[in-house]
Amino acid sequence: MRESADWMTPADDRILELIREYGNLTPGAIEAKGGPVSDHASRRAKKLAQCGLLTQVHRGLYGITDSGEAYLDEELDASELEPVDE
Repeated sequence: MRESADWMTPADDRILELIREYGNLTPGAIEAKGGPVSDHASRRAKKLAQCGLLTQVHRGLYGITDSGEAYLDEELDASELEPVDE
């Protein structure tokens, strides 16, 4: 079972799963592929990037990190993550 952090929402897993499946995505593309609406996806992607699960490839474009992959694979406890400096 994935170990999420208190700050995470159910949408976060879906965002991570979609980016892993399709590659780098914008919040609009996340919405188009069945994720949360783009405004919410944008806010959550920024938070996921701050904590190292996503990386901002370009303004508004996000990719998954090794930590994000490890979280999805149940190899990382997200509650142990702290914000990273980019």
